[in-house]
Amino acid sequence: MSRAGDAPRRPLRSPLRRRLIGAALVCVAAPAAVAQSWAWDDGTVPFVVTPDEVVDRMLRIADVRAGDRLIDLGSGDGRIVIGAAQRGAQALGIDIDPTLVERAGARAQEAGVAARAQFRAQDLFDTDLSQASVITMYLLPEFNLKLRPRLLALKPGTRVVSHDWHMGDWRPDETIELRTPEKPVGLGGVSRVYLWVIPAELRGRWRAEVPGHGGRWEFGFEQQRQEIQVAARADGRELVVRGSRLLGEEVKMVVTGVVDGRPWNHLFKGRIAAGRISGEVLVSDGDNQRTLKWTASRLP
Repeated sequence: MSRAGDAPRRPLRSPLRRRLIGAALVCVAAPAAVAQSWAWDDGTVPFVVTPDEVVDRMLRIADVRAGDRLIDLGSGDGRIVIGAAQRGAQALGIDIDPTLVERAGARAQEAGVAARAQFRAQDLFDTDLSQASVITMYLLPEFNLKLRPRLLALKPGTRVVSHDWHMGDWRPDETIELRTPEKPVGLGGVSRVYLWVIPAELRGRWRAEVPGHGGRWEFGFEQQRQEIQVAARADGRELVVRGSRLLGEEVKMVVTGVVDGRPWNHLFKGRIAAGRISGEVLVSDGDNQRTLKWTASRLP
């Protein structure tokens, strides 16, 4: 899929100008792509068609379905938006080029999804992203990095999918690589699809209860984006956290140690909402296991 810039056209500076214009000329020469350059500060982002297989993988990795609200940044000819609408989502495409917006709207009409697929000609940095449950994009790295603070401020659980370009030191939650020989530019006939799920705020100390097991629990979380480190105690005794994961609003932890005078293994699963965690924990001593409810609340 494509991209647009923001701001009026302005002269480009060498050597960046030569490099980007060269990429645009490759796109023009290739029958599978249409190129359109738009100035943004000192660079451009050419419109390059996203292969249909990549579109499908982007929608699949984000698990797009009815009830989702998808925004595609740099929507080009509209194929991601149309694909999302065909899956039952409400989808909006943003592109700076009115010609592409008009073409995408016509394609949505032809596909019979115009009621769920809308397109808007505007600067992506002026777009309200707050209502989206899925953001898709095929931009360049500097655009991704410029967008990153706004994306991290979205509600936890929002899925962000990027074709080919990552987010610097914000590591993706999932990556897919596939061969795309029909793609005329980019990573040499290979596409990468990256998924990030906006994480809930977990850092700090939490008081937990597991009724009937272990008395008073306490968890301490250190967090950088979705990466967490966990310390656990039960009735004042330190336990070992063997693994943990934060994915959007869901947290999982594997905790082992002596509880109520016996060694136990625990698999905690919980959902974070409104300053509380609630879920289930699978408790096992190797011979027997049981599933218990657990809750936690943030300590001041």
